[in-house]
Amino acid sequence: MPNFNDVDTLEFPVEDDPSKWFGASAVRAEMAFGASSHPGKLRPNNEDHYIVVQRRRSRSVLLTNLPGNITDFAEDQVHILAVADGIGGAAFGELASNLALRTAFELGHGAAKWIFKVNEQELEELKGQIETILRLTHQSLMERGRNDPDLKGMGTTLTGAYAIGMEALIAHIGDSRAYLFRNGAVERLTRDHTLAQELLDTGGPHPNPGHRHMLTNCLGGTGQDVKVDFVYQRFEDGDRLLLCTDGLSDMVSDKEIADTLSLHKNPQEACDALVDLALDHGGRDNVTVVLGDFAVAKQV
Repeated sequence: MPNFNDVDTLEFPVEDDPSKWFGASAVRAEMAFGASSHPGKLRPNNEDHYIVVQRRRSRSVLLTNLPGNITDFAEDQVHILAVADGIGGAAFGELASNLALRTAFELGHGAAKWIFKVNEQELEELKGQIETILRLTHQSLMERGRNDPDLKGMGTTLTGAYAIGMEALIAHIGDSRAYLFRNGAVERLTRDHTLAQELLDTGGPHPNPGHRHMLTNCLGGTGQDVKVDFVYQRFEDGDRLLLCTDGLSDMVSDKEIADTLSLHKNPQEACDALVDLALDHGGRDNVTVVLGDFAVAKQV
């Protein structure tokens, strides 16, 4: 009598390898989040916006005569985190970052496929999907500027992460940043799209302070094409992912960021403390931080 419950004995010929269809199961994560944003001490409004989204996929058996318990399904989850820092002056920068996150969210919601597994093919598809969403967002901002001369030139940075279990694909445009916090230290994962960074990369003249805020890549703006940088990151138990606008990175050193994250274990308290630190250092710009804590889910 065959044992129909012994699914582990199933074998597939090489040409029918199921991984190309189903993907590798992601290591499940228990995640916690915090976020905080402040206009700073010098600006009347806040041109920064952020978003943290959870996407879930679950299934339930409604009817069956199969033997045994097959109803205990773990729910698949992905998380999307993003920060955007508007440019274009006063309310127009605020509008640009608002529209960028809203447009990307709406386009993402209507995507034909949501990625819940991890393998090389799925990651390449995810890159293509994200790049398409961001290019459409770029075109939407440009169209608003063409239709309303007052809005011409408005744009925004955008740095976001699509987290699947203990892995994430980070998409980056502009000079907001993503940091990995691990074992008491931070590592910057993104490269600033600024004239200062380009001069450093090409060995050109030493950048002056003004070059630090001259963007070479953004959503919207003055008509240039947009380039999306991607960074794949695998997390370890206890790692933290920090997304921030330059209102934090300009005012607070990497060591101060690391020390603050080490001191505050609660993600919301850590975000509030980082914003307070930027304000204590002068708060010359809007400051926004989003923090995601990664922990390997305990086996039940």
